[in-house]
Amino acid sequence: MKIEILDTTLRDGAQGAGVAFTEADRFRVIHALDDLGVSYIEAGNFALGSNDWDIFHRAEDLGKTLKNARLVAFGSTRRAGERASSDPALAAIAQSAMPVIAVFGKSWVYQIEKVLNTTKEENLAMIADTVQFLKAAGKEVIFDAEHFFDGYSDDPLYALQVLRTAHEAGADTLVLCDTNGGMLPDIIGMTVSAVREHLPEARLAIHCHNDMGMAVACSLSAVLAGAVQVQGTISGIGERCGNANLCTLIPLLQLKMGFSCISEEQLTALTPVARSITEIANLDFNERSPFVGAYAFTHKAGMHIDAVRKRPRTFEHIDPERVGNSRNLLISALSGRAALQEKMRDILPTLTKESPQVADVLARVKEAEGRGYQYEDAEASLMLLIYAGLGLRRPFFAVKTFKVMIGEPYSREHGTDGGGSTCSALIKIAVDGAEEITAAEGCGPVNALDLALRKALGRFFPCIDRVRLTDYKVRVSGSDSATASVVRVFIESTDGNRVWRTVGVSADIIDASWQALLDSMEFYLHEQQI
Repeated sequence: MKIEILDTTLRDGAQGAGVAFTEADRFRVIHALDDLGVSYIEAGNFALGSNDWDIFHRAEDLGKTLKNARLVAFGSTRRAGERASSDPALAAIAQSAMPVIAVFGKSWVYQIEKVLNTTKEENLAMIADTVQFLKAAGKEVIFDAEHFFDGYSDDPLYALQVLRTAHEAGADTLVLCDTNGGMLPDIIGMTVSAVREHLPEARLAIHCHNDMGMAVACSLSAVLAGAVQVQGTISGIGERCGNANLCTLIPLLQLKMGFSCISEEQLTALTPVARSITEIANLDFNERSPFVGAYAFTHKAGMHIDAVRKRPRTFEHIDPERVGNSRNLLISALSGRAALQEKMRDILPTLTKESPQVADVLARVKEAEGRGYQYEDAEASLMLLIYAGLGLRRPFFAVKTFKVMIGEPYSREHGTDGGGSTCSALIKIAVDGAEEITAAEGCGPVNALDLALRKALGRFFPCIDRVRLTDYKVRVSGSDSATASVVRVFIESTDGNRVWRTVGVSADIIDASWQALLDSMEFYLHEQQI
């Protein structure tokens, strides 16, 4: 059975705190979601003055480029006491090339009387008039019954009347919204079943918010009760605690419950799409996310590693490749040869636990850990150790010298508090005998070093321009030494598609940061097979 996916990342997701999309961002998200194979993409709000009109005006040309999804414009029913045909926003969207229109209307008497300040009868008229107007314009209409479950709890007959009104006016899909995110899964299931009995011919959809952490569970309950469309966002972003997380919902529906949402091939794009859209939204990716997080298939305990090597099903409920993810084994001096051999076999399949290369790399790991290194959250640095142990580490570049200058920017009017860059870095590197000297200013020494290094490497390796630092953490090792303690610096980097982490250790925080930066660039060049 087919379950349609309506993604509302660009509309409901954009209402989340800290989320903002530029016009260019929106087009990138639309194409990523279309490649993923979702059925509908809610592209924005058609309220007058909304920035989303740029997309609506280009809907015809944009729609021709989409292979799987239909674009949806979202907005409200007409105002009380007016006509839909005289509503300028409704009139404009009706004349646009947007093929699908989602309109929300009230289904909770409390909201109708206390927020809209109108009557139940007028609310029904607003819904019917709006849906009929949009259907007359040739649109597919999705009716969002806002606060439906709250409304059904207070006055089930009226909430059902709202749905019937929209259905009889021509709405193609009726969306039952847990707008407050306050319902339990069993309540959702029982209510959807009641609606199916009352309106057996209607197409039902579910839209849940995550205020109690149950949006995914509630959505699944609705599907089991008869909903044929699920709405949500990538990574669950959205207002307050967010929306139902499609990165969890899609694989649950498809891999665990036997429904068809997208193709198996498209499902393998789920992890990279989740990372890409979260990056576009300028949000931190939750590595502990089910299915798509880096830690979702990460194993640390020695017994777990041994078991998963022999029979992956022992500690993996699905093959991570089915959702575009991969298994990760955390390596330390305590992991033993078996875990390290498994990691190294990805590069050299003929290795055994007794191979001298395995012993050599394990000795390198132990020696580095003795100096304060940790590789559990710095797999890129570990891979460089493995490359070295296998004789495969390539010296892409050599650092001849680097200097960091820390100072305060000068301001004639305000003394030294002039704002702007406070540090500069000078770097000299050599690549195949050719030397490059560059300098850069940054907001702090690490930023200056990062900018200068990428500028220098960019002359020889243009792909470096895609790399950027996304996270920087400092941990103190041996804090009893106070300011003389060794510091461990972790750096997270990305090229927009994948993420990798490196580590540096030194009593000098700048030197530790520099080590981690160098590892980050070298690892990326290795992965590009330059």
